[in-house]
Amino acid sequence: MLRALAKPIHLVYTAGGAALGYTVSRMVSPEPTPYTGNYEIKEAYRNFPPSWDYPDLTNHNNCLSKVLTPQMYAKLRDLQTPSGYTLDMAIQTGVDNPGHPFISTVGVVAGDEESYEVFKDLMDPIIQDRHNGFGPNDYHKTDLDASKIKGGKFDEKYVLSSRVRTGRSIKGHSLPPHCTRAERRSVEHIVTSALNSLQGDLAGTYYPLSGMTDNEQQQLIDDHFLFDKPVSPLLTCAGMARDWPAGRGMWHNKNKNFLIWINEEDHTRVISMEKGGNMKGVFERFCRGLKEVEKHIEEHGHGFMWSKRLGYILTCPSNLGTGLRAGVHVKLPKLSKDKRFDKILQSFRLQKRGTGGVDTAAVGGTFDISNLDRLGHSEVELVQQVIDGVKKLIDMEKALEKGKKIDTLLPRNMKKSHQ
Repeated sequence: MLRALAKPIHLVYTAGGAALGYTVSRMVSPEPTPYTGNYEIKEAYRNFPPSWDYPDLTNHNNCLSKVLTPQMYAKLRDLQTPSGYTLDMAIQTGVDNPGHPFISTVGVVAGDEESYEVFKDLMDPIIQDRHNGFGPNDYHKTDLDASKIKGGKFDEKYVLSSRVRTGRSIKGHSLPPHCTRAERRSVEHIVTSALNSLQGDLAGTYYPLSGMTDNEQQQLIDDHFLFDKPVSPLLTCAGMARDWPAGRGMWHNKNKNFLIWINEEDHTRVISMEKGGNMKGVFERFCRGLKEVEKHIEEHGHGFMWSKRLGYILTCPSNLGTGLRAGVHVKLPKLSKDKRFDKILQSFRLQKRGTGGVDTAAVGGTFDISNLDRLGHSEVELVQQVIDGVKKLIDMEKALEKGKKIDTLLPRNMKKSHQ
């Protein structure tokens, strides 16, 4: 049985066996200093020209290597955000990780809310590359009205489970690659205090990682409830695994279909999930729970990072905007053997993964299919896109089971090329 915090409002931390006795609720996290200009590093690079510090990206294939030129590096190297985050901190994960075998990685992470402004010369082109042309003059839109969803209940012979997740960052705190221990503890306190206020089917319990055994953690990871240990160099090189597992944990409601991860890659990951094909129901609970959590956080004088242009601010530029990934585990053994399968998914703005995560292969023709876009489209639009696309994929699978061709079911842009 996992152990919950008896009184999450009062968190006592230990170091070297001695208790660090303080009450987190007495800590006040100030709002970030408004960005008013360039914050120059006074000492760090004074003795060397930028050309000596420019990283070797000749064998890289991530977004960073496409954008970062020696001239851009020279312009940005000596800048820092109000919290002291530098360009070299932001790009370290992309320098150390030249590419990903299955999905093109970004190669840069934000250390705080201001990173996207101070290093915008680098961030904006990467955002445009990663988010299907979303440019510096585009603006994001948010819509969490689940009543607008049409359809969304799949045949459970094909859809085994449904899930919607996103991330949220607490304003006034550095992001995980750059946060201090105090900031991480403060995030944990702010979020758990809000979660303790949830009622009804959303009421639940918080489980700190430091209170779990290794076997308990592994069982939750295997059950797809808990985030994995930070073995990926994408996380460790970015500094997100510091002080592991202190200040991290997982909260879930009694039905285990609404979960919050705390202080993994982002301050929080909000997840609604259940077995079967009721994607609409999963999204309804997701929207309701997310609104409740935000309401209680605001009641305590805090809020989420949000930008009129970029939407919700998260650690990785790939998750800006909605931060949303709506996905299903769906059985497509026949369709997945069609040589056009990847192109069909691309046409529907969908992506595939193995059911065990980004680096895993499909088993028995079962894939994790989810939305490809995050920024520039609302939550409702993206979930509807998944619902409509997966329905068509299932229709194709059914046709193939009957020995029929699927040419008439192809996306419109593929029908023309096929003809």
